Amino acid sequence: MTPSNALLRILWAVCALFLWETCLARPFDDIVQTKFITVAVYRDFAPFSFQENGKDLGIDVEIAKHIAQQLGVELKLKWATADESVEDDLRNNIWKGHFLDRTVADLMLRVPYDKKYSLKRDDIGELVNGQVHMFAPYHVESWQIVFDQTAIESVPTIAVFQYHDIGVENDSVPQFYLMSAFAGRMRERSKQFVTIPLAIQAMQAKEVDAVMGMRSQISYFHSQLDSERYPLAQNGFPNIGKQKWDIGMAVKADYRQLGYAIGDIVEQMTKDGTMRKIFEDYQITYETPEYYSP
Repeated sequence: MTPSNALLRILWAVCALFLWETCLARPFDDIVQTKFITVAVYRDFAPFSFQENGKDLGIDVEIAKHIAQQLGVELKLKWATADESVEDDLRNNIWKGHFLDRTVADLMLRVPYDKKYSLKRDDIGELVNGQVHMFAPYHVESWQIVFDQTAIESVPTIAVFQYHDIGVENDSVPQFYLMSAFAGRMRERSKQFVTIPLAIQAMQAKEVDAVMGMRSQISYFHSQLDSERYPLAQNGFPNIGKQKWDIGMAVKADYRQLGYAIGDIVEQMTKDGTMRKIFEDYQITYETPEYYSP
C-alpha cells in the first residue's frame, strides 16, 4: 500500500467515525461517553426555538440547555424544518433522517404526548410511530385569540367572526376550524398567513381584526403589543376537538434508557419551578401537565 493510499484510508476512517457520532441517534451510554447530546428543535418557531442576532433563543432551547447541563454534556442543536405531519418530523429528525439530510438527533422537543396518538396504526395495522418513544410532557397547550378592540368591542363567542376578519396560520387547526364551524359561516372571514407573526402584523395594519393561534405563540407576541388596544379573548372553541393537549419529547424507540434519564430531569424541572421560570421569562403562562399531579 502506498503512503498516499494509507493516508486516504485513515482519513476515510476518521470521517466515518465522525459521521457515525453525529448522524445517528445514540444510546444513553454513548451520549455520556462522547459528552454531547443532539436535540432537534423547530426552526423559526418563536417563542419556542428561533435565532436572533446570531443567538439561539426560545423556551425549547432553554429546556434543551438545562437537560444537557444536568446530563453533564455539551448541547448541539439540530434545527428542524416542519414537514407535512408530525410523523414526517419524527422520521426526519429521530429515527431515519430526511432523504436530503440523513442526520438525526438524540432527542426531539415539542412533540405530542398522547397515548392514543402514540398507538395510532396505519391501514395495515402497523404502528405509525413504532420507531419512536414519546415521553416527558412538559407543557399544556391550547388555543387563543387576540383582537383589535378598535374594531371589535369584545369576543364573547367565536361566532363574532361571522362579521369580522380573523387571521390564522396556513394549514393549521384554526384555519380548518374557522372554515367549517357553524356550517362554514366564518369561511370567508378566515384569512390565511404563512406564520402567526405575519398575521399579527396584518392585524396591526388593520387588514384583519383578530388572530387565532396556539396560546403560547399568541401570548408571546401579545406581550409586544399595546395590551389595552389588543386584549386576549376569553371565549371557548366549541367543536374544535381538543381544547387542550400536552406537549412532550421523543427519542428513538430503542433508546428508552435515555428517555428515562431525561424524563427524570424534566420531572424535577417541573417540581422545582425551573420549567415555569423558563416559560415566564418568555411572557408565557405555564400550565403543568396533569401527568405530574399528585
